Amino acid sequence: MSKGNILITGSAGQLGVELAARLREIHGTERVIATDIRERNRIEEAGPFEILDVLDREQLAGAVSKHNIGTIYHLAAILSANGEKQIGKTWQLNMDGLLNVLDLGRNDENNPAGSQNAVSHIFWPSSIAVFGPDADREMTPQNSPLNPTTVYGISKVAGEQWCAYYHRRFGVDVRSLRYPGLIGYKSEPGGGTTDYAVDMLQAAAGGNAYTCPLGSHTRLPMMYMDDAVKAALDLMAAPEELVDVRTSYNVSAMSFTPDDMAGVIRRHVPDFDVDYAPDSRDAIAASWPDSIDDGKARQDWNWKPDFDLGAMVKHILDQQALSSEA
Repeated sequence: MSKGNILITGSAGQLGVELAARLREIHGTERVIATDIRERNRIEEAGPFEILDVLDREQLAGAVSKHNIGTIYHLAAILSANGEKQIGKTWQLNMDGLLNVLDLGRNDENNPAGSQNAVSHIFWPSSIAVFGPDADREMTPQNSPLNPTTVYGISKVAGEQWCAYYHRRFGVDVRSLRYPGLIGYKSEPGGGTTDYAVDMLQAAAGGNAYTCPLGSHTRLPMMYMDDAVKAALDLMAAPEELVDVRTSYNVSAMSFTPDDMAGVIRRHVPDFDVDYAPDSRDAIAASWPDSIDDGKARQDWNWKPDFDLGAMVKHILDQQALSSEA
């Protein structure tokens, strides 16, 4: 196996499943090593897979050496809503896991895999959870204040600073995106505040009513999973000199409320019924931006999403219909 092989941590999550599939299409199945702390049969069947705990520094280093890894997509994390239920565990996984991965990019004796095995590129996702109530609500700028209200958001702010530090101090080429809510249909959501959008679409596709945990008019920035994968690959393919932001880039594709989404779904499923029972997730969402200014990503590496709300809903419902017929 060549040094250009790719390791994905947290590959059983929503983003990991689809990113692994796309990377295998591009680079070949055997060159992409999917890992997670738990087994998922679909990932195992699709190509190389290993059980891997990112908190185990030696196990992580061993996987990098064994598979001649040149690039790591580090996705393992506990998300926003679940994070509030297990604060200490969320901080430990989200921080220590990232630091273990960043050390694998060092070209010195502190690389646990050995400096000769230093990885060339690292991708790590941040989130709009870095923003808090004092950030501009509309078109939140790249350099807005970062005062999050959740442990997940706190871990992402700290992670952004660690990424910038490792790049500045050790020359580690780590790149990051502040993802909005991510919406897909190929795997179960992972406990995030924006998961209602996935659940609503699944309910509609199954002919069921849906009770939304966010208020009907709670607006949030969102992105279809196809665009989330595209954004990561576009950023990682950009020449190093064009990557001007070494904390994390704002990216977005659309902004909508649960009521907006229900209205678009009813174009395809006219009898779809939604009611609203806001819980703690609505309070988290209320501290986040309504929309994101991603002009810096568009300027630096030509970011442009492919899907708006209407196109996304149609595509997902069409795919769900095909799956049910198969």
